[in-house]
Amino acid sequence: MPVLIPPVEHSQDTRVGPPAWREATKALTQKAHQLTDRCGREAVTMWQPKDSVRDPHMARHLCRAAYILPWRFRVEMLKGGSTMEKPPPGEGVTLWKGKMKPPAWHARLPLPMHRDARALQTAEVVHAHARGARLTAARLSRAQHQINGQLRLLQRQREATDHRLSEVRKALLINQQSVKLRGYRPKSEKIPDKADSMLTWEKEELKRMKRKMEKDMEKSEALLKTLASCRDTLVFCCKERLQAVELMNQPLDKILEQAGRHSWVDLSRVPTPRTQGLKTPPPDPVGTYTPECATALYEAKRLLMESKDTLLDMAKNEEDTREQQQQISDHVCASLAQKMRETLELKDRLNMTLGLMRATVHRCTKFSQEMCITRGLVKGPLSKSHLETREKLDRPLVRMYQRHVGTQLPEATRLAQGTDKLQRRISHVEENLKELLSMRKNVTWSLNCKKIGQDVDYNVVRLRLRQRHPNVCYEQAQRLVNDWDPRTPPRSGVARK
Repeated sequence: MPVLIPPVEHSQDTRVGPPAWREATKALTQKAHQLTDRCGREAVTMWQPKDSVRDPHMARHLCRAAYILPWRFRVEMLKGGSTMEKPPPGEGVTLWKGKMKPPAWHARLPLPMHRDARALQTAEVVHAHARGARLTAARLSRAQHQINGQLRLLQRQREATDHRLSEVRKALLINQQSVKLRGYRPKSEKIPDKADSMLTWEKEELKRMKRKMEKDMEKSEALLKTLASCRDTLVFCCKERLQAVELMNQPLDKILEQAGRHSWVDLSRVPTPRTQGLKTPPPDPVGTYTPECATALYEAKRLLMESKDTLLDMAKNEEDTREQQQQISDHVCASLAQKMRETLELKDRLNMTLGLMRATVHRCTKFSQEMCITRGLVKGPLSKSHLETREKLDRPLVRMYQRHVGTQLPEATRLAQGTDKLQRRISHVEENLKELLSMRKNVTWSLNCKKIGQDVDYNVVRLRLRQRHPNVCYEQAQRLVNDWDPRTPPRSGVARK
């Protein structure tokens, strides 16, 4: 009996291969696609920045459009209403024709020119270090020049202050000599006056000026030593920085101009209208701008500011001292001149008094002589034989009158009284004459004292005006004080000098 084959059922899947076989093939294909995509992405990533990785949730053309959008030129409005296209800021290659500026791509794998690139990079690092060292050396050299200039200014100001100090000391010697010279006046002229007070005041003021000038000299000396030490430090640091720039022969001033800074120390310089240059880099122990250089530059900057203030103070003190010294000397000379004028007035008065006394003495002397002659005439001759008849008391006329009783004549009594009165008057005139002569002697002595006092004051003024001349040095004034005595002749050694 024949066997009947059941009819075949027609299914939707007409494939002959088994599903497992197909799934294995699909898995292998998907794995190969994933590997291909990963390798492609990694290969592309080696040549582009990290931020350029495509977003998996965004279409490729949209990712590319969003990625290159920052590269395109930007349109800016000008004041007149027109527009201008400018490339975006930052590093990159500007494509003017395509109006794009893609950023610089950095390869993550060594290129064929890797060896040359590393050599160039090393050379660039070395050159950058040399440029930094050269810039630091230029700054140190400029600071050294400024410190040297400040040292010269301080030296000149010290010379001016020292000259003024010597003038003050010379003025003290002149004051001492003036007091010593006025000490040779007569005793009657040594009564303390305003001129003595002015000399004492001048001495105190000059001592105060001397102390002030000495303090300025001490302060400037300490500052001078500090500036010299700072200059030596700058020279050492500059030489140490220049050890790495032997192959770069460019002037240091040119380096400062390229950096846009003429000085990192001088603050008084008027700023230029151009843009500000490089800023001061932070100190780096292993870099070009070491902490030692930073400390040296900071110290130089501080010393420059301090020295400028010190120079201003010293110049002001020197000018004030000069003016005060001149005014004080003028006041003292004016007081001495006033004393001379007053002495001259007193001399004129004493001269007039002496003239009046001289006339009075002459009159009194003449009157005394006339009274002596009158007394001799009244007393009569010394010998009786020389008497004339009319002078005798017993002449005939008197004898005839005395014949009667009570007819005594007072002639003898009157003659005796007149003679005695003349004698008393003569004695009184002689006493007055002695007093006049004594007073005239005192007035003459006072007049001579006034003359000596006026001459001394005149010599003091003349000495002060001569000694305060700029050509007279301190040693000459000191030698005058030590060796000169108006009452004794100069020594032979001094005379030979």
